[in-house]
Amino acid sequence: MLIGWRKIAKMNKLTTIIGLALAASFLIGLATTLTRSSMIGFFDILPVYILMIIAIGMMFYDAFSNKK
Repeated sequence: MLIGWRKIAKMNKLTTIIGLALAASFLIGLATTLTRSSMIGFFDILPVYILMIIAIGMMFYDAFSNKK
């Protein structure tokens, strides 16, 4: 049986969303484990948070931008 293109497109979007959620949760978890240390202050971690936000934003932009 042939699977319709619309069904494949929906599956691709679903796997993209799942992959982005897993990658974003990993990056956020990585950044939050650094703040648990008593020797590292918030301003020491601030550049890490900024880079994580930029990386997550770039992932979402790349995944959902229109490609020709």
